[in-house]
Amino acid sequence: MESRIPYFKSLPVLTGALSDFDTQAVPATPQDLFLQWFTDAVARGVNEPQVTTLSTVDPDGAPDARSVMLLDVNVDGWHFAANAISPKGRQLARQPQAAMTFYWPGTARQVRLRGEVRALPREAGLTDFRSRPEKSRAAILAARQSEVLEQPADLDVAQAAQLARLQQDPALSSEHWTMYALRPLDVEFWQSNAVRRFTRLRYRQQGQQWTRQRLWP
Repeated sequence: MESRIPYFKSLPVLTGALSDFDTQAVPATPQDLFLQWFTDAVARGVNEPQVTTLSTVDPDGAPDARSVMLLDVNVDGWHFAANAISPKGRQLARQPQAAMTFYWPGTARQVRLRGEVRALPREAGLTDFRSRPEKSRAAILAARQSEVLEQPADLDVAQAAQLARLQQDPALSSEHWTMYALRPLDVEFWQSNAVRRFTRLRYRQQGQQWTRQRLWP
């Protein structure tokens, strides 16, 4: 098979709007800097900046990853929702640690964080579930996530049945829909540079405080 390396290497990369990153003039917490960068990504028209790669570990110790939607950021951590009986939900129940990776090409920035994940109180999951559009709620109720789908029509039938249930009982909710918070031990902010002189800043929690360190590219 002919090598595709020249093709891959010829594609443009790190073409986003490069910004100054003064690591001496940053907030005391990674949450505040993240929100600054996130707001900038939105302002610059970055598509779906709230989408993040969530990485977990399966029972055999192998890494697993998928995209999820960020729902909130506060002192409790970075929040996302998932079905507790899905593969990622079961993985988190067994090993409640994970990593998140955000990459915003339009701003040439990346944010990485890792730490402990905990399930928030039941009411948080219910509130998120009830805030979703009806068809989204029907899809959640019908989910048999990652099971083999023998016939595509089976999915249509299952979702239609759940949609009918919701129309009869709008208060219906999923008992497994859960809000999680990833509380990081460290968070790294990465700013690209045209000549690979990347700027990397790591926040690391020490007790109740955050320390900050510049890292080599």
